[in-house]
Amino acid sequence: MNNLFILLQAQGGGGGSMLIWLILIFVVMWLLMVRPQQKQAKKEREFREQLKKGDRVSFSGGIYGKVHEVAEHTIDVEIANGVVVTVEKSMVQPIPEQPAANAKK
Repeated sequence: MNNLFILLQAQGGGGGSMLIWLILIFVVMWLLMVRPQQKQAKKEREFREQLKKGDRVSFSGGIYGKVHEVAEHTIDVEIANGVVVTVEKSMVQPIPEQPAANAKK
């Protein structure tokens, strides 16, 4: 911290403007990096809270299935006929929507 003050004093008294630039850089970095991550985390949390029987989901490992039962922290997912596995809700992701052009193929 002392090095910053020495640097600002060496600038010839322009320390106030340098501090404003540092604050501005911090705000811009927050808007570009932290805020989008918070929005994505909120969206994923809402998805997991709204899971219900019959929803199609995928695991972070790439396995697709259909929700069989929902508990507080886990869900049972049917990944094949008669094969039901229990997984943590945090490992479940929504299946991304297929564009209309890919659906016709």
